Amino acid sequence: MLSVTEAEAIILNLVQVLDSEKDSEVVSLDDADGRVLAKSVVGKLDFPHWDNSAMDGYAVRYEDLQNCSADNPVTLEVITEIAAGDRPQTDIKPGQTARIFTGAMLPAGANAIVIQENTTREGDLVTIFAAPHPQEFVRHKGAFYQAGKPLLEAGIVIGAAEMAVLATAQCTQLSVYRRPRVAILSTGDELVTPEQTLQPGQIVDSNQYALASFVASNGGIPLKLGIISDRPEALKNAIAQAIESADIVLSTGGVSVGDYDYVDRILAELGGTLHIRSVAVKPGKPLTVATFDNNCLYFGIPGNPVSALVSCWRFVQPALRKLSGQNNYQPRFVKAITRYDLKAGGKRETYLWGKLQLVDGEYEFTLAGGSHSSGNLINLAQTNGLAIVPVGQKLIAEGEEVRVMLTS
Repeated sequence: MLSVTEAEAIILNLVQVLDSEKDSEVVSLDDADGRVLAKSVVGKLDFPHWDNSAMDGYAVRYEDLQNCSADNPVTLEVITEIAAGDRPQTDIKPGQTARIFTGAMLPAGANAIVIQENTTREGDLVTIFAAPHPQEFVRHKGAFYQAGKPLLEAGIVIGAAEMAVLATAQCTQLSVYRRPRVAILSTGDELVTPEQTLQPGQIVDSNQYALASFVASNGGIPLKLGIISDRPEALKNAIAQAIESADIVLSTGGVSVGDYDYVDRILAELGGTLHIRSVAVKPGKPLTVATFDNNCLYFGIPGNPVSALVSCWRFVQPALRKLSGQNNYQPRFVKAITRYDLKAGGKRETYLWGKLQLVDGEYEFTLAGGSHSSGNLINLAQTNGLAIVPVGQKLIAEGEEVRVMLTS
């Protein structure tokens, strides 16, 4: 068996990142959320677009107020009012000011903002009781970004903050990587769909649904190929179809050492190169990883639902993210204090699922209740972290520090 670190390194070295030219497409800003930039974005506008006020108050000449104080107030003439969206029509001259609101353009002649809390207004006159600093509360044109400079780099996943930046810069057409296609198939004559009536001995195939959600949440397009019989010929035809249609294939079941575990043999028959067959990890020891001449990356993962998802979180997720062109594709780990004893056998790197939360500035990990069997998916709900018990260690006691991998 390979160690987890060895397996991860092999998998990531096998990933062929999508080509920024051949595997890209142009989308509108409305369709850009969640996509990965294939080309860096350069804006054509300064930001702020013009000098503007950061506060409600009065646009003034600092020179008129440099000696102003509560004991020595200064009264100025209010000659205009400027709201956000207005274009100032009048310059500010000595002894004058303009009522101004947050975000409004600064009129020519003004070089500071006096906040309204430091003033008293009577008609067209305003009395000011505190001297501003030069340029105080003025947001200058180009202070945050200058036109022509890189705005967002390739490989960034576009989220809410990036959507705001792109909209502000009026970048409405974007080059993004196409979404990777991920074929999903479940093997086993014992499996039935959730719509079928369950007969004694049968198992509902939850993996199709879990893995499709996993793929979609990581930016891929899930291709659900359904349940495939344990007959070698049927399995071979389905796997061949998956390899031809997808960038990544996820098959569950059939990769252990049982009499009906045909996947490894079939992959070799189809011309695949097998790189991994098992990993010293619990759950998820049976893990097949193969590649094909068309650059398809094949993952044969265990059929047990928990093992399948843990394998995806630990090994498939970084591979899928790297393939899709993302810059930050490595798994994320944090240190946390465990609120339960974490037990393991010691021979394999063990992953225990539960909830990670921030309490008073410190991460805490709460183990999911109930059995931590690879067949028990019920307590997997709401999992957001996997606590790791290293090889050679059998216990991390309550209150001790533990390394936790974020699952999303």
